Amino acid sequence: MSTPNVNQNRLFQVILAPQITEKATYIADKHQQIAFKVRTDATKGEIKSAVELVFKVEVDAVTVLNVKGKIKRAGKVTGRRKNWKKAYVSLKPGQEINFAAGE
Repeated sequence: MSTPNVNQNRLFQVILAPQITEKATYIADKHQQIAFKVRTDATKGEIKSAVELVFKVEVDAVTVLNVKGKIKRAGKVTGRRKNWKKAYVSLKPGQEINFAAGE
């Protein structure tokens, strides 16, 4: 499943959290994809291996996108939130990840 040159400890650190939003729920129902917040330096191969290792499912494809941090203001001072990376993981037919079951 996982590539031999990737450290298994690294794979456990790639996935930070599932994205549970309205859009993520819609995409999960319509396209059978799950959205995850991942490390900014993670690659598609690492994300695929990490999901297969952690959730014991087969991954069909991975799509990643970089989310720019919002600009925030407090009075005259402006700041910026961190940029982060989101991954949409497509599972093979018949595969499912259930977060409510507490795997």
